[in-house]
Amino acid sequence: MHHRWLIDPVRGLALGRPAGVMGILNATPDSFSDGGRLVSGDDVVALGLDMVRQGADWLDVGGESTRPGAESVPADAESARVVPAIAALRRAGVRVPISVDTMKGAVAAAALAAGADAVNDVSGGRDPLLLEAAASARCPLILMHMQGEPRSMQASPRYADVVAEVE
Repeated sequence: MHHRWLIDPVRGLALGRPAGVMGILNATPDSFSDGGRLVSGDDVVALGLDMVRQGADWLDVGGESTRPGAESVPADAESARVVPAIAALRRAGVRVPISVDTMKGAVAAAALAAGADAVNDVSGGRDPLLLEAAASARCPLILMHMQGEPRSMQASPRYADVVAEVE
């Protein structure tokens, strides 16, 4: 079977290719998936390099937990977690695409300037500044969906028609 790969000429991202593996780097002390084990930039880089060695096709760096019940993190604190991590991954020679997992435009813009290739937004583009940052950078934008915010999203999630409501 022939697969058509769409290559972003600027970043070299292969879009439309067969599924790959994304390595998730949670640079936050309250992550739901790893319990906040990445406490320093060195830890993020070491784990990112290990993920790439093991075959990760893409790295996703986040600095704000989206676990149910999580409190929001100010943009400056989130940037302080992800921007140095992304810059350090690039300095360490990571060549696979890196996305920043954020809901905030200021964080997205800073992460893209530090070497991120894409923005991964679990809020589905609620912050117009995030959409502007991605458009200005002409980068891929991954939009997801959640009801409410991480703090409240599991309080009473309900859909009458999930297909119509998740647009």
